[in-house]
Amino acid sequence: MSDKNAVVAIYETHSQAEGALKELQKSGFDMRKLSIVAKDYHTEEQVVGYYNAGDRMMRWGSSGAFWGGFWGLLFGSAFFAIPGLGPILVAGPMVAWVIGALEGAVVVGGLTTIGAGLYSIGIPKDSVVEYETAIKSDKFLVLAHGTWQEVESAKAIMHHSHATAISVHSFNHPEAAVAAGV
Repeated sequence: MSDKNAVVAIYETHSQAEGALKELQKSGFDMRKLSIVAKDYHTEEQVVGYYNAGDRMMRWGSSGAFWGGFWGLLFGSAFFAIPGLGPILVAGPMVAWVIGALEGAVVVGGLTTIGAGLYSIGIPKDSVVEYETAIKSDKFLVLAHGTWQEVESAKAIMHHSHATAISVHSFNHPEAAVAAGV
């Protein structure tokens, strides 16, 4: 498949992750190919709930402004209560990957459902563990998928957006096989 490639960036703060999303949007990157995963650490604020409105996430509560602009950029959203990670908000195609892992009863030793969703699209288990650890540490994951060229373009933009770490996972490009030592 020509778009079974992904770049994953880890961000320390909400504003850094939001900045990356906005830069990707300004560059013309297809927003339907972006996902974000983060802990919902504002649950103590008695949020009434959230819902989708025309593929855009809406949320009530005092943290609504915090999440509103951020999640409104992406298509599709979900809230998961995941043992080992806690309350997690997911937006973008990652939602379908996690649900697919749940529906398909994908069980990968030691991984959460978020990890199983990442693993199901071909991200190696050691990288998945790194991403789960980042989420547990209240960091933000921004994931872009697409063709090799789209992923490389997203990586370049993310490189200038204060990411703590950036990793490319490519499964069908000759340069990726060389880079991976295959």
